[in-house]
Amino acid sequence: MTILETSNLWFKYSGGSEWALREVNLEVSEGEFIILAGRSGCGKSTLLRCFNGLIPHFYDGEMIGYVKVCGLDTREHPPYVLSQYAGMVFQNPDNQLFALTVEADVAFALENLSIPRDEIRERVDWALKIMGIEELRDKSPLELSGGQKQKVAIASILALRPKILLLDEPTSSLDPYSAKQLIDTIVELNQKYRITILIAEHRLDMLLPYASRLIIIDNGRIVLDGNPREILEKNDVVSYGVSTPRVVKVATQLKKVLGDSSNLGTPLSVEELVEIVRRRRYQ
Repeated sequence: MTILETSNLWFKYSGGSEWALREVNLEVSEGEFIILAGRSGCGKSTLLRCFNGLIPHFYDGEMIGYVKVCGLDTREHPPYVLSQYAGMVFQNPDNQLFALTVEADVAFALENLSIPRDEIRERVDWALKIMGIEELRDKSPLELSGGQKQKVAIASILALRPKILLLDEPTSSLDPYSAKQLIDTIVELNQKYRITILIAEHRLDMLLPYASRLIIIDNGRIVLDGNPREILEKNDVVSYGVSTPRVVKVATQLKKVLGDSSNLGTPLSVEELVEIVRRRRYQ
């Protein structure tokens, strides 16, 4: 079932001379886990803003084509309506957290939508539990670490019960351990709760084993879109500003040492590479 689609989408920011997005055609099915990759400024963040109505309702500019989220044309529905279908988590969680307590932040959007108080309480409890931050309920966001703030930001979106979660480089300011924890939570949201994930991210090593699609954007256009393993096998992604995952680099060097007939394939995780080498050893 298609849950998000774009048709011939172009967008240019007000005052800009170049198109930030060019001829973007995309269909996303319910339950997919999609990574958006590409060099800084390629259009990843702009595309995400199109998916929840910030473009064209908040960011001024020229838009051609259309975006539909759960059948709703984003040109005809405001962001507060679209956010109940496609919720966005920004790169800097401080842009989303402003209340005196975590609980108040998670409840804020629900209160503005006039959700009944009993339902607000139930949704807030649910979102905090899913993110594993129930103990932070009464704390001020100012007291939290970067990883904790990102989890609160995601909880505030989950409380809206969206079908799609949009994440704009959520690990960019986190240390490796906090980033791993956050990614594990995002993976669980996709696998356990079937929330469709679209995430713009540079840390591909931790994400690729879970992704159903890898979309690479260059100069506002989608240049590659498909199975992550196949894309990495057949394309030089470095030319698009995407770092080759370290495990792929290791596998490539092993192929050179062992010969092209080594059948190592293109592993997407260290565990997968170890298993391939182990099987080859006992063949």
